[in-house]
Amino acid sequence: MLQVSYIRENRDKVLERLAFKRFKQPELIDQVISLDEQRRSTQTQLESLVAEANAGAKQIGDLMRQGLKQEAEALKAKTSSSKEQTKVLADRLAEMETQLHNYLVQFPNLPHQSVPEGSTPEENVTVFEHGEFPLLPENALPHWELASKYDIIDFELGNKIAGAGFPVYKGKGAKLQRALINFFLDQAEIAGYREMQPPIVVNEASGFGTGQLPDKEGQMYHITGDNLYLIPTAEVPITNLYRDVIVKEDELPVKNCAYTPCFRREAGSYGAHVRGLNRLHQFDKVEIVQVVHPDSSYEVLEEMSSYVQSLLQALELPYRVLSLCSGDMSFTSAKTYDMEAWCAAQARWLEVSSVSNFETYQSNRLKLRYKGKEGKAQLAHTLNGSALALPRIVASLLENNQTDKGIKIPSVLVPYTGFEYI
Repeated sequence: MLQVSYIRENRDKVLERLAFKRFKQPELIDQVISLDEQRRSTQTQLESLVAEANAGAKQIGDLMRQGLKQEAEALKAKTSSSKEQTKVLADRLAEMETQLHNYLVQFPNLPHQSVPEGSTPEENVTVFEHGEFPLLPENALPHWELASKYDIIDFELGNKIAGAGFPVYKGKGAKLQRALINFFLDQAEIAGYREMQPPIVVNEASGFGTGQLPDKEGQMYHITGDNLYLIPTAEVPITNLYRDVIVKEDELPVKNCAYTPCFRREAGSYGAHVRGLNRLHQFDKVEIVQVVHPDSSYEVLEEMSSYVQSLLQALELPYRVLSLCSGDMSFTSAKTYDMEAWCAAQARWLEVSSVSNFETYQSNRLKLRYKGKEGKAQLAHTLNGSALALPRIVASLLENNQTDKGIKIPSVLVPYTGFEYI
């Protein structure tokens, strides 16, 4: 969430960056500035009245102790109207703060200066590409047919139990899932991330803190009886561990990772492009999250991007890195890299990771601060990334590695699977 003080002091820059991100309600900026001026004026009046009331109460006490009851009663009558005015101002101030909050949550994060301009995914910029496309046998199959052929993923059985988008992994398919999860967690630990096991449901405050609410209600599964949400990613509970927390500067960066199932409604997604594992309602993912000093967050973003790429290289998957354009980034992101793996039988790129810097957008909502030697608490920067999401990784591994002997398992996974081929 943008800070009012920043908007007030940088009006033209904020308008320019919002236009760059294709924000369609620029008039809200001046409404925020005007409302904030009224709020601050009301706050000053209220504080003045409270100070007068406190001084009056002290004076009344002094008069009573001196036996000047008549003068004290006269002063009481005079201050009673002041109390009524104080209540009116307090109520007005609360209304203004609520209205100001309602304005502020409508603003997306401001894109970093290095973000390419554009409105659609076609305008994202490829910044790096690695690996060679595999040569497949003539009878190569897409992963959903391979899954059926080797009886490792059952989409129909999942549909029977829960509905489309909830596959059942079987035998070596289930072991491959577990192998990937353990490999990703082990690599994260080597990279200095502390493993956490958070809840997979969150409350409204947590959803608001990381920016899923009020922006993405339609994409989340809502448990209405308890007003809880199934998590769309471990980013939400892991980042919320630090809601209302002040971190010591020498404790930065804070690096956590977590494996969780993830849930996304993906309403309205149909067609061949979402077939099989390409888009699911439930999937497994290892997430990495960092809380860092503002001065180092873009250096950390590059480090996290390199780390995710190292996983793709270890899995021997051809991939590319995209810098998302201003209009294709998420509501909360200041800069995002997407990693896409090549899925050979489908002959298409599949997004397998997003790594984002949110700067202070989440930490302002979370009240997540750090305190340096000077003693002043300041907002930290937060970053997160998929490292990695499993479904499209599995799809790419199955399609790219199909041979006459079966599906060859990447060498780094063999110690985890216990087999070299499916």
